[in-house]
Amino acid sequence: MADISPERLRIAVASDAAGADHRRALAEHLAAHPLVEAVIDLTPGTPPAYPEAAFAAARLVADGRADRALLVCHTGLGVAVAANKVRGVRAVTAHDPYSVEHAIRYTNAQILCLGQAIVPLERARELLGLWLALRFDPAAGAAAKLALITAYEQSGSPDPA
Repeated sequence: MADISPERLRIAVASDAAGADHRRALAEHLAAHPLVEAVIDLTPGTPPAYPEAAFAAARLVADGRADRALLVCHTGLGVAVAANKVRGVRAVTAHDPYSVEHAIRYTNAQILCLGQAIVPLERARELLGLWLALRFDPAAGAAAKLALITAYEQSGSPDPA
């Protein structure tokens, strides 16, 4: 299991229209969580298209203005693809505890993407609790693999081969 830390996190949340109901409920849940310092709801009004929501949250994470982000769309897939276009961001779609744990433990993913049509709200709350508690261990074996990903991203190389 990855290190568990009491450090409080700043969490950006965003969604498109297909994820708005979960986003609202999960933002409230996050705001009340003891491991959350602040919730930054980027889409409180009429939700934008999923790429715009994902880009906005991912930029906050990449710029260091948020520690992590939660993105919600219909399946979680579209927001993950869009968020991963922002340099320095690792976004994953995870719908079960094992995937959430590995997202932190092995990839130090800063963005969790959920599908409102796939993950029931109660399950999403459980996944968020795990996601908030886990921390990446920079001394773990996965750190070397993550360093390879980061170096490749920073090099701007079009092909790893």
